[in-house]
Parts: sequence; C-alpha cells; structure tokens
Amino acid sequence: MSPSFTYRITKYDPAERDEDGRYIGVEETVSDHGPVEAAYLSSIAAFAAASGMDRLEIREPSVTGVVHFGLEPSVEGHGLGEIFPPDLAGYHDGAEVPLPVALELVRTMLRDQGAWCRLEAGEVFTVHVGWDQYVYVGTDRLCADAVARTRELGLFPEPVAISPYAAELQEPDVLEAADEGFWARVRAALASRKGVLLEEGYVRNAARFHRVTPENLDAVRTGLASRALLTVWPDLNPDVNEVLATLPEGSTEFVWQAQDGAIRHAAVDDTEYQELAALVVGARAASALPAYPDECHPLLRAALPDSDGVLRARW
Repeated sequence: MSPSFTYRITKYDPAERDEDGRYIGVEETVSDHGPVEAAYLSSIAAFAAASGMDRLEIREPSVTGVVHFGLEPSVEGHGLGEIFPPDLAGYHDGAEVPLPVALELVRTMLRDQGAWCRLEAGEVFTVHVGWDQYVYVGTDRLCADAVARTRELGLFPEPVAISPYAAELQEPDVLEAADEGFWARVRAALASRKGVLLEEGYVRNAARFHRVTPENLDAVRTGLASRALLTVWPDLNPDVNEVLATLPEGSTEFVWQAQDGAIRHAAVDDTEYQELAALVVGARAASALPAYPDECHPLLRAALPDSDGVLRARW
C-alpha cells in the first residue's frame, strides 16, 4: 500500500497548466544540472527529515537497455559510476542506502542518465522520479514544514491521490520463487541435458550468464545476486557456425563461451551479424536468445526469495 499522503513536486507552476492539466509554460523538461536540480534534492531531503528517514531501500533498479528513451543522452555507467562500483555491487533490489546516496540516485534519475529505481521505506515513505522532472514523494505524515520548504525553494508541491509509479499499480510478470522446488527442477533438467544456460538478471536490462552443470550448480547458486531474476535456457550449442547461420531477422541476445571459458553476451540486430561472426571466432559454443519478452520460452523462470524464504522481488 502507498503512504497516506503523496505530493507531486515539480518546477511547473500550476497556474501555467491548461484545462487538462498539461503544462504550457516555458520551463524545460530536462534538469538544469544546477540550482533547480539542487532544489529538488533539498525538497526530498526535507520530506525525509520530516518523516524520520535517514535510509531508503532501492526497489526495482534498472539501467538503460538496448533502447534509451530519455531526452538526455545516456552516459557510460548509466550515471552510477560515482555511486557504485563498475559491477553495480550494492545496486540491487532491497539494498538499503543512506539518504545522501539516495539523493544521488535521484540526481541521476533527474538527469535521465540511464538508471532508474523506486526509493522506499516500506509503506511509510517513497520517492519516485517520473518523466519530465516530475517527482512523487509519499509519506505517512502531513509534513507541513517540508511542504513550506519546497515552496521556499521555488518548487510546487501538489497533493495527489497516489504516485503513478506506485508498485501496487504494476502487475509483476514473475510470481514464482526460486525455492528448493525450483532448484530441484534445475537438477532434473541437468540430469537429462548435462548442462543448461542460466541467465541471472541482477537489475532490469542487465544480466550475467552462467553455463551450469551438475558439478558447478552449487557454486553458481552461491554467487547469485540478491533477488535476481533467474531464467533457465537450453545449453549452448557447440556448433557455433550453425547458430550463426540461423540467426533470426531483427534482433537477438547472442551468448557465447569464449576460448578462455568466459560466458559473454551481446544484444545485436541483423545489421551487425557480420561483425558478430568476426567477434566470436574461436568460440566454444553459442546460443541466440529472443530479444523481446513476448518471444521468450525458457525452460524455467523464477526470482530469488530473501533468506527467510519470502519472495519480495517485483519483476
């Protein structure tokens, strides 16, 4: 459930909206990377202080995928390079971060640099950054002083019924937990296939791949990221030339095992297939996976539950 009070915080004067609520003023819909952006962060900090929050939880983290829809160009590292290490350790669903780190995540989202997440504290405090510099703050308190401070900063806090990015408005695609029953099915698949390909989605639009065998299953399982989305595919094909010869029209996620044994992957379209063939010369095995969710038919799919066995990830 959402917090009792939700405010839409923007730099857009309500007096400059038409009868349908659309803004018709002259404010830009991108961050100024300056004083207005700083005002947004100060406003959120004021609401957090009034709500007694000094830490927030990262929920549903994502990074830019094949297509970037933002108005500003994406940047290397998805704008997270100054916040998390290159492997994005610490940027996962359920990770708790101190308020200053949460505010830096808000800055990254305001700048549309390629990362997005919900920031929440259970059902009592939420921060959601939407399109065009719209920010939604939910709290279980009225926070009159924070509302006044937001106005002093030159922004406009408007009460709304609910954030359009509230989790309860989104229907999860994956409801199955990767529990012991799931792993029993993985072992059964390995008994008949000798190997499978495991896709570990550690944030949305980012994944690692593992070639799993009966011998390394436990080791792979131990190293999986918290609340990861796990997708089990048929094993890589040792006839790499056959895989290359049957690539689909359009796009695909090409996965291959390099000569050094490392599993690598790349999203490519049919204009890049010739370059791909040169890239994977000498590969031991490969597979071409569907690029779009509605085309996917994996062997198994589930999300990792928390250590208490409860599935809290929302994929």
